[in-house]
Amino acid sequence: MSQQQNSHASSPAPAPSAPLRQLIRSDQLMALRQTVLLSMPVNMLLGLISTVVAWRSDKLAIALVWLTCSGLVNIARVLACRIPVQRLAAALPFLRERHSHRTDADSVTELNLRLHALLALLSGIVWAGVPLLCEGYTAPETLFYLTCVCGITAGAVTHGFAFARIPICFITPPLLSIIFCLATIDTSTTRVALAAAVLLYLAALIRGAKVSEGLVSHASALKNEATAANQALEVAHQDLHRFAQKMQYQAEHDLLTGLLGRAGFMEAAPRMVARQEYALCMMFLDLDGFKVINDAYGHEAGDQVLIEVARRLRASLPEGATLARLGGDEFVILYALAPQAEPPEQLARRLIAAIRQPFARLAHRHIGLSLGITVTCSHDINEMLVCSDAAMYQAKRRGRNQFCVFNDALNAHLQMKRDVERDLADALAQRQLEVWFQPIIQHDGHTLDGFEALLRWRHPRHGPIAPPDLIEIAALAGLSEELLRFIVGEVGTMIGFLQASGRPDLRVSMNISPREMERILVDELVAEMLRSQQLPAQMLEIEITEETALDLQAASQSLVALAMLGVSIAIDDFGVGYSSLGFLRQMRVSRVKIDRSFVTGLTEQTENQALVAAVLQLSGSFGFQVVAEGVESAEDLHTLQALQCHAMQGYYFAQPMPAAQARQMVNAPARA
Repeated sequence: MSQQQNSHASSPAPAPSAPLRQLIRSDQLMALRQTVLLSMPVNMLLGLISTVVAWRSDKLAIALVWLTCSGLVNIARVLACRIPVQRLAAALPFLRERHSHRTDADSVTELNLRLHALLALLSGIVWAGVPLLCEGYTAPETLFYLTCVCGITAGAVTHGFAFARIPICFITPPLLSIIFCLATIDTSTTRVALAAAVLLYLAALIRGAKVSEGLVSHASALKNEATAANQALEVAHQDLHRFAQKMQYQAEHDLLTGLLGRAGFMEAAPRMVARQEYALCMMFLDLDGFKVINDAYGHEAGDQVLIEVARRLRASLPEGATLARLGGDEFVILYALAPQAEPPEQLARRLIAAIRQPFARLAHRHIGLSLGITVTCSHDINEMLVCSDAAMYQAKRRGRNQFCVFNDALNAHLQMKRDVERDLADALAQRQLEVWFQPIIQHDGHTLDGFEALLRWRHPRHGPIAPPDLIEIAALAGLSEELLRFIVGEVGTMIGFLQASGRPDLRVSMNISPREMERILVDELVAEMLRSQQLPAQMLEIEITEETALDLQAASQSLVALAMLGVSIAIDDFGVGYSSLGFLRQMRVSRVKIDRSFVTGLTEQTENQALVAAVLQLSGSFGFQVVAEGVESAEDLHTLQALQCHAMQGYYFAQPMPAAQARQMVNAPARA
């Protein structure tokens, strides 16, 4: 969570003045007129698709009436966005009387906003009639209609970020109709639970709409205040001077905790270093489990935790030490190792002990602290940050509440990353990288189900480079898109081979992280490859790694575009991240891959068997397949077969292999 987000959550902005409120309202009206126009094609298209589905279900008459109502409301909404606001307000005299105390401009804006809210409510009421098309969500087409309604309500909140009343008016009737039908018609446990889930979904959408409106209002206020300040420059020189001082403070300090920010630290640290005659110790600190705090307790609780963490760190530091918050839940400490100074390891233990003490607002949940330490006589602050950051990540790999001192091994790893970053562009140009393929085997333990594509590169100096390191380094070097193009091209070549070999039943999967989808137009890149090589989209599967809920939401647009192409979507490393059931349903995930940590040694782990069984049971309800990763023994294979797992992969069947060897494996049955 960023500093700004935490600050906004804990420090509500004062109510704007009447003129400023009018400017904000005008900005909101302008934004919602644009976004409503953008959302109308999707609304109309989903209405047409729903009508077609209803027609196939012998409900054409009802569907046509419903579609007509929806079309009329949508036309009215489009006209309300196209007609000039003054003319539209003049056509509503009965509403104008209610606002006779307002100025003309204020009244016009409010009238338009109220009209849009009324039309959004009418559209929502029309969509609340969807149960008529599917017998109160009991027909076989229920999943389709639930997906449509949930999708269009989520889209309404996304498009209606400027003015919360619009999406709230739209989403409330259809979601309440879902809840009513699920809770009162065929009241099975599953339907009642689903009704409760939809209720939570509705609450989350309403909250999200209000938060979005607050952010838009805040941004609009800043913009208009800056404009007003610029126009009043000559008469408010003293105010502007004070404002500049305040901005300078904000630029150098973290407003939430009062500590130095990143910019302030990068200015203060060189001055401290220049006057020291002793070795320096830098500690890079990162909180363990902080993201869960925001999700479980809210951003305000997260703000209070950060404030308390800063207080505890400040109270535990030796005299003369510099403490800063770099952003999110990351902090840095810099102090001189004078003869009387506390040893870094001892200070690290004391800091961990201070942070692991209970927090008043977190009930029984504890926060951990990971520290990376570097001791050096160098005055290069950036190099110290890089080294201590590397040590911190090494500490995190060991678990919670750990510290690690930067050493020769970490230095070698850091040097490896620098060498790889330097050489990666040439390696891509000379096609020194390879894509290997690991087979995925069906339930019977020998029938080939497909392949997973895995990146490989043997560096001339450092040998094999781990794929996660390659992906990370490519992002730092600005080569993410070029690297992804190479992988997609190799995957396309393998799909072409499978198609030519008469095996269109096999799929080739490749891993893409949600963060890559944020930076790269993955859907366009994949579509270009499929089109240029004339390959069927159903033979390609995109595996997205479980990271954070926010990452998955950010990637949802690309995933929807890929799914519309016909590309299968799979969740990789399931069970170690934050994927939600709603996300599995919304994205129409076709496969879920259970992480190897739950599969290897499965025969002896009853808890892991229960988890696998639960996922398999869930797969029947959501219509996805389950792939177990990390099968390394016959015992684990037999256990998975007994659990009726759909597919498996692991070293027991085959290790990742070059493309030529994978082709031989495909052709081997034919030769036999």
